Amino acid sequence: MHLQGLTLNIFLAMIPAFLWGTTYAVTKYATPDWPPLLLGALRALPAGLLLLLIKPSFPRARQWPSLLVLGAINIALFFAFIFIMAINLPAAIAGVGMVSVPVVALLYAWIAKGQRPAKPQAISAAVLVVLAWLLFDPAYVALNALGVGALLGALLTIVIGSTLVQTLSVSIHWWVVLTWQLIIGGTILLLAAVIDGSFINPTNYYSVFEPISTLQYSALFWLIVPNTAIAYILYVWLLGRMSVAEFSFGTIANPIAGIICAIILLNEQYQPWQYLIMFTMIIFSVLPQMLKLKRV
Repeated sequence: MHLQGLTLNIFLAMIPAFLWGTTYAVTKYATPDWPPLLLGALRALPAGLLLLLIKPSFPRARQWPSLLVLGAINIALFFAFIFIMAINLPAAIAGVGMVSVPVVALLYAWIAKGQRPAKPQAISAAVLVVLAWLLFDPAYVALNALGVGALLGALLTIVIGSTLVQTLSVSIHWWVVLTWQLIIGGTILLLAAVIDGSFINPTNYYSVFEPISTLQYSALFWLIVPNTAIAYILYVWLLGRMSVAEFSFGTIANPIAGIICAIILLNEQYQPWQYLIMFTMIIFSVLPQMLKLKRV
């Protein structure tokens, strides 16, 4: 019975992870010329307003400072990095690169909190670093500094954002946190896009004023509803029903979705040894959690 429940939990955890993994290929396929800040705003703000419509909930006055911080880091910064990655990196590489979160998390915990990693975690992190070095070799993959920098920024934002959620949102209902961090983050991104389009990079926004195609409307719907509103509801709901180890194991669906969508939508092709590295990175990203589950 325990095994059946564990299998179901991991399968459910794969659903939001798979939805998030489609972001890179869908963006590059349908809206490659749209500015990242605007894409982030169009993803976050409507999703947050949709959640507010489904279940109206408003923060108390003392909760606003925490929500402003969460919205700025968890949504505004993270979504900006994600769409910069999506536009500037190959979709499969962006998806697989995100499995390096454990490496950044271990370094952050070690440097910021003085927590030394356990042996399995340290070994897995070291293997991930070596494999990422091989996979991201510019001799075999078309990369640019902006895309790689955004990937590193997204990884760091995930780690810091997760820590902030644990400390700042203890006394706030999860639906309020989810709804208002999307609304606040989306609003920040929209204001940033207006400033960017008006004063800094106005030429980057010319494509936005062209007629929007059915494909682009479909992509925006996908990014707003399944990819953000539904996926984030599932994510927060599942975290209350399962351990972090179980949920982490389900996240293997994220890079797998990135690879599949990159092949189907963008016809990205890689050498067999590159696919081997990708899937080895996926395995080592969850290996410590697999060992933890095995001991349970």
